[in-house]
Amino acid sequence: MAARAGVSKSLVSLVLRGSDRVRPEKREAVLRAVRELGYRPDAAARSLGEKRALPRPPGPAGPGASPPAGRTPVIGVLLDDLRNPWFVDLLDGLNSLLDASGPRMLLADARLNRRTGQDPAGPFLELGVDGLVVVGTLSDPAALETVAERMPVVLAGAREPVPPGVDVVAGDDEHGARLVTEHLIALGHRRIAHIAGHGAVGELRRRSFEATMRRHGLADGAVVEAADLTEEGGYRATVRLLSRPDRPTAVFAVNDIACVGALSAAGELGLRVPRDLSLAGYDNTSVSRLRHLWLTTVDNASHEVGRRAARLLLDRLETPGGPGELRLVAPALEIRGTSAAPG
Repeated sequence: MAARAGVSKSLVSLVLRGSDRVRPEKREAVLRAVRELGYRPDAAARSLGEKRALPRPPGPAGPGASPPAGRTPVIGVLLDDLRNPWFVDLLDGLNSLLDASGPRMLLADARLNRRTGQDPAGPFLELGVDGLVVVGTLSDPAALETVAERMPVVLAGAREPVPPGVDVVAGDDEHGARLVTEHLIALGHRRIAHIAGHGAVGELRRRSFEATMRRHGLADGAVVEAADLTEEGGYRATVRLLSRPDRPTAVFAVNDIACVGALSAAGELGLRVPRDLSLAGYDNTSVSRLRHLWLTTVDNASHEVGRRAARLLLDRLETPGGPGELRLVAPALEIRGTSAAPG
């Protein structure tokens, strides 16, 4: 547009912001170019710019560069998949501390960016945010390297390898999987299946389930069925499990959503929960607390994970640099209506 109008980019910016420091003929040239090119200003970028009292210095910000004094920091939050209800509590914890401390938050869904072929973190680099919280498992963690060179980054709720200087806050998945597996064993179950998920978190929960079964001499009764983190994935995995001649008497799903799918599969096959089949999920989402579901699950302390992620990022903004940290939050077992002694 600047080339079309025959002016500098900075002058275009002044015109679009309504500045009165532009000569009439230059203003008209820019507005004519706007009309000819059909340009529409990016409302998000404009809004972000208006909230800042000082512009970002030119060039890379550096991995721990603090925002200039006199303006409010803006924090980007990149979600792996906005449809997952587990993220709601985490976001609540994250925002509760950010809101109290002053920074504003911008939200993006990595799933939607992947579908359009965009770099999930690209929009945050373009908008020049001061820090980034990545929530959940990303398909390509290496994509964080470029971002981590420009700003502080915290990974929340996932355990993928991260570049140096990136902090990680998550629940203790090994401990949580052990809690729920030992609960089912203590009820008397000997044939227990695990609907496993993907990524480092899924791997930690699967390995802990298998190790706990071995420790109790029940390795032969442990079955792992791969699935994704969706209700449909949990449903299909449970149908396969219950079609086995030695079908399990209990199923531990990698998350609550997959557990809901398992509950649907059991009902369609004529099994009563928990009399004929015990079920347990993970994450203690709002879904698990619905009265007609009332799932036994693991509380992964998502609100606290969000708060700690916000705290780490704020600390990074105040004191840049230093190696990344791993902080684990202790989970707790929530026993509800879907687990009981085998019938």
